[in-house]
Amino acid sequence: MKNRHSVRSYSDRKIEKEKMDELRKAIDECNRSSGLNIQLVTEEPTAFDSFMAHYGKFSGVRNYIAMVGKKGEDEKIGYYGEKLVLLAQSMGLNTCWVALTFSKRKAGCKVGSGEKLLCAIALGYGNTQGVEHKSKPMTDLCKVQGEMPGWFKDGMEAAMLAPTAMNQQKFLFTLDGEKVTAEKTGGMYSLVDLGIVKYHFEVGSGKEGLFKL
Repeated sequence: MKNRHSVRSYSDRKIEKEKMDELRKAIDECNRSSGLNIQLVTEEPTAFDSFMAHYGKFSGVRNYIAMVGKKGEDEKIGYYGEKLVLLAQSMGLNTCWVALTFSKRKAGCKVGSGEKLLCAIALGYGNTQGVEHKSKPMTDLCKVQGEMPGWFKDGMEAAMLAPTAMNQQKFLFTLDGEKVTAEKTGGMYSLVDLGIVKYHFEVGSGKEGLFKL
């Protein structure tokens, strides 16, 4: 989590077959768990060869994860997509969540009846490792009655490392006794962001399955 930063410019180095196979296996597991239709798209440059992609300063993107799901599954998209993002980072790959600055029409994925391609995750070997994003103070992002437990603090520190749209961090975690809730506080793609930060919180706090999606 600490090493993962958004990367928009990628080299022409190919992703090794072993890493692709591991990603496909993880995607299959995510789809079985979530009911989503996540797809790995490889050696397909056209979705990121458009005015919007260049406006978003993307270059060299030929591989990406297409986050496809049904209406109302935005939070799942964020949660399971970030699980794949962190796996890719652990494999030495770079990533970037992309919602608006790529061509959904040209994307090389299949979108079934009742489904939509909500966003994509650029994937590959970056020309840089990206830069750390600024974060709001933890006190602005959570509410705790009494003393903050160590596991909750660990979870919040992980959530603060999570990527969010426009880096707005429009989320709030609340601890009431032993019960943790998380809510969006506005912003574009806020439900996707909520899924992302929930996954980070679970990993950081060590409380897997804390949130029901």
